[in-house]
Amino acid sequence: MTTAHLGQHLACLHQTPPLTHCITNYVAMNSSANILLALGASPAMLHAEQEVAEFVKLSSALSVNIGTISAPWATGIQLAARTAQASGTPWVLDPVAVGATAYRQQLCAELLAFRPTVIRGNASEILSLNGVANPGRGADSTASSDDAYTAALQLARQQGCIVGVSGETDIITDGQRSLRLYGGHSLMPRVTTLGCGLSAAVAAFVGANPSSPWMATAAAFGCFALAGERAGQRAKGPGSFTPAFLDALYQLTPQDLDTCLKMEPMNVA
Repeated sequence: MTTAHLGQHLACLHQTPPLTHCITNYVAMNSSANILLALGASPAMLHAEQEVAEFVKLSSALSVNIGTISAPWATGIQLAARTAQASGTPWVLDPVAVGATAYRQQLCAELLAFRPTVIRGNASEILSLNGVANPGRGADSTASSDDAYTAALQLARQQGCIVGVSGETDIITDGQRSLRLYGGHSLMPRVTTLGCGLSAAVAAFVGANPSSPWMATAAAFGCFALAGERAGQRAKGPGSFTPAFLDALYQLTPQDLDTCLKMEPMNVA
């Protein structure tokens, strides 16, 4: 696959804005909603167990983020994920800090049973989640995307899903084919919740392009890579980076993804 295949996924999102249901953490609600709006998607932030199942059926896609998890939220998340699986609504799992506590590990193990369409995390989270799915395969507290590549392949194959690993370079795999994407900027880790926003963006792209979730995931990662790179050229620090990043997302065109994104295929063992 070349970058020439990705622009159509942004064009499709623009043409049919996907209603993207986000169950995300307190810190990320506002920023994730703004990221979705900048891309052209329609965000919805709701998590009450009394309504999540009904709303999942109305949505183009669901994004689940366990960043500020609590028992009531966990109940709502499980119900939403179960409904997404049953209704065929694509959904994304963001296993925030899954390696930190037994509670997060147990919840993620239960969520994996509902077969997420995409798992999006940093390298340490993917390593930890693979240990949850495949006991005995532990995780390092700090790791690069390449360190997590084998774990990403294992997760993708076992779960039958796409796994996206974000970092200095990004990796997207479905277990049979893999891509490495380049871009972004060193200021991105200095801005909170960009990873959460990426998971929401992946959900939006997959919701707009349900027949090709692997390429849709790559397109979402590609938008972040290009927008981060461009925002970093104008920003003077984290404070000015945030509005520059939103502006860069808003200004992206399908042609940008076709011609400006740097990526390459990876070997799949």
